[in-house]
Amino acid sequence: MAQNFVVSKVCASKVTVFLKPSCPYCIRAKDILQKCTFKEGHLQCINIAGLDILDSVQDYFLQTTGERTVPRIFIGEKCIGGCSDLVALEGSGELEKMLISIGALK
Repeated sequence: MAQNFVVSKVCASKVTVFLKPSCPYCIRAKDILQKCTFKEGHLQCINIAGLDILDSVQDYFLQTTGERTVPRIFIGEKCIGGCSDLVALEGSGELEKMLISIGALK
């Protein structure tokens, strides 16, 4: 069930962020991404905090990405990791290149 949930949300032309709204790393990641000029509907932030399947979703993240924590950030269908990974990509200029490559920016 967790796998189906995650896979159904991830899309090749979108950035998908699985988060908990009270998490400071999730807030920072969302703030970084919201500075980008996304095409309509190409950034989706999914709150997993209230899900009945929260633990199994995080267990699925551990199995597939090596980390159980949030945020889990997918650029297209590739998980780039969490907030520190996003910060590094932004700092190196790679974030913009990745967003352009999936057609997510205006």
